[in-house]
Amino acid sequence: VQLQASGGGLVQAGGSLRLSCAASGRTFSRYAMGWYRQAPGKEREFVAAISWSGGSTNYADSVKGRFTISRDNAKNTVYLQMNSLKPEDTAVYYCAADRAPWGTSNASEYDYWGQGTLVTVSS
Repeated sequence: VQLQASGGGLVQAGGSLRLSCAASGRTFSRYAMGWYRQAPGKEREFVAAISWSGGSTNYADSVKGRFTISRDNAKNTVYLQMNSLKPEDTAVYYCAADRAPWGTSNASEYDYWGQGTLVTVSS
């Protein structure tokens, strides 16, 4: 599986962005998907994950109520809708695929990673 993240950019605090992650291959619907981020000088951290069907999601506490993960299996794409953005959301955002039904916050469980897209939130 190859993953291509896009949709990053510069936005003011309080604004919104939607990230997309397009996957190659015909088995996208058999991968749980996750989003992670890495801010300058910090370790990579979990943001959100979604199950095969999209029926189950989980989020980091720092983004709950502001970010929404979703997927369209017909388009082999997972999304991250980010609202009420804060300067501390500034990071490179990565999507990842896990050959398991349920999304997890454990980065070591993911089998494939995309190249990342930069989100910058100005104050």
